[in-house]
Amino acid sequence: MSDSSSAAATSYIHTVQHLIEECILFNMTKEECMDALAKHANILPVITSTVWKELEKENKQFFEAYSMNMEEIRGLIKEKSAVTDYELEMMKQRIHKMLSDLNSTANGSTC
Repeated sequence: MSDSSSAAATSYIHTVQHLIEECILFNMTKEECMDALAKHANILPVITSTVWKELEKENKQFFEAYSMNMEEIRGLIKEKSAVTDYELEMMKQRIHKMLSDLNSTANGSTC
């Protein structure tokens, strides 16, 4: 490999690394990062995955903490979604009851 192609490859890897770091700032998983870089930066997922793995090797403690933090965030999102789903169901039931009461009242007053 010539010096110029080696320098280009190194530059490309640094660009991918920088983009992965940006994805991490947005709390993306490895898979989300691979999808985002493929879609928005035309970077093959295998390249993103390879660079991500190398970063994990070099920064083992960071990625262990990041992984635990991501699991916690995902758990909170699921928990919040469950609460939201419950709240929506309760609202639906109240609306149905109000409509039922309105129909009962309307039917009673016309008799």
